[in-house]
Amino acid sequence: MMDPAELAARAADTHIVVVGGGVGGLIAARECAKVGMRVTVLEASDAVGGAIRRAELDGVAVDAGAESFATRGGHVRALLTELGLADRIVAPAPGGAWLAGIPGIGAAPLPVGGILGIPANPFQPDVRRIIGWSGAWRAYLDRVRPPLTIGHEHSLGKLVASRMGAKVRDRLVAPVTTGVYSASPADVDVDVAAPGLNSALTRVGSLAGAVQALRDESAARAQAARAAATAPGSAVEGLDGGMSVLVDALLADLATFDVEVRTGTPVEAVRRTGGRWHVAAAALPGDAPEGESSEPADVAQEWQADAVVVAVDERAARALLAPVAPELAASADVAAPEIEIVTLMLDAPALDAAPRGTGVLTVPGAFVAKALTHSTAKWTWLRAAAGERHIVRVSFGAQGEAAATAGMDDDEAFALALREASALLGVPLFSHDLVAAHRARHVQSQPASIIGSGDRRAAARAAVHAAPGLAAVGAWLAGTGLAQVIPDATEETDRLRRTLLWE
Repeated sequence: MMDPAELAARAADTHIVVVGGGVGGLIAARECAKVGMRVTVLEASDAVGGAIRRAELDGVAVDAGAESFATRGGHVRALLTELGLADRIVAPAPGGAWLAGIPGIGAAPLPVGGILGIPANPFQPDVRRIIGWSGAWRAYLDRVRPPLTIGHEHSLGKLVASRMGAKVRDRLVAPVTTGVYSASPADVDVDVAAPGLNSALTRVGSLAGAVQALRDESAARAQAARAAATAPGSAVEGLDGGMSVLVDALLADLATFDVEVRTGTPVEAVRRTGGRWHVAAAALPGDAPEGESSEPADVAQEWQADAVVVAVDERAARALLAPVAPELAASADVAAPEIEIVTLMLDAPALDAAPRGTGVLTVPGAFVAKALTHSTAKWTWLRAAAGERHIVRVSFGAQGEAAATAGMDDDEAFALALREASALLGVPLFSHDLVAAHRARHVQSQPASIIGSGDRRAAARAAVHAAPGLAAVGAWLAGTGLAQVIPDATEETDRLRRTLLWE
């Protein structure tokens, strides 16, 4: 066993370069720095945080990217506790989401008691209101179909349509998968998005029965957790002050370990020669070398390292790593939709009653927006900060569908978002109601729930692991959401640390 002093000396002599300053990259940097390694983080944009970003609307700080985290696994909560943020964790206000664009009725509350929109009882009044009597009777056929027709279906869309019909798929399930995963139900893997549903279907003989069985099991687990005082409460939680509070805390923590974080530093090449890694960033304007022309010259930047952690989006990662992991090059031109979130601050008293709950999901094809969040109805802290004003977030774009705002300038995008918000909320909203607005664009990784994404991620990871001293983290490998990115980044970095310090 290595002497602790020798281990500490080896760690101190090890330099890690992390390419990308999203949460995955910051977690990787923190894990390396905690054991004494020297760490440099290089972020291309002018701010770290990735999908977590802050904007200011008329003096009010708001989330312009991710606004919450899933509580499953407890990984995010554990990190927040480590960073001293446990007292900042907040649950969303009660008040469910609505569906908009329903043929014949327009909008209605999202039914309760389902899984991914699949109802346990198609005759439940709030379900029947959306799919109608014909849809309810078609869905009921699921209960009487012979068990021998039940198979193991990977596609959520195909499963729901075959068992319960197109209306359940299109009016209930599609709005949920589009809003949550930015994906069509046809592309969502049942076993990933709803673990246990296929096996429960085989066991009980119907999809509705399987949904009820899983909900009963979930309720039993929640009751046991409450009895043990470990239940997280809501399926999602947020932070008082916004999710960017997490990024601020990570940066402050990295500073205690003397981690160098450089923004505005786009990395252009990563290569390995002579057992060392070389990371080259784009040349930036600088002073000319002494004795040469006094005109400014481009100064190339390069870092040498013992190991590299790549924490950028999939397309950028594959292109950057193709020279050192050629297996990644074949899929460098991956589908990576750009999602746009337009945040509006409104002086609109008609929204005081939260007419459509905390947000609205849309039936695909009915609107150009995929979803809306009434943020001041959802988060008590934000309502207090905004005063009499309201803040709503309108999301555009999905897998295989460009954001409707992509080719617009800011004013056009804000005007479209205002029109969509008015239609989705069922309240007249006018340009004079708009106090301030912000537009954010980010590349969304393909969700882990998409059919085939597991095999693709496994192949990518294998290619990365074949290169000594290389690691890769982020949503394109872990799946979207902090609940997946954080534990994955921790595990991947731990693997790298072991190979550097122990092997």
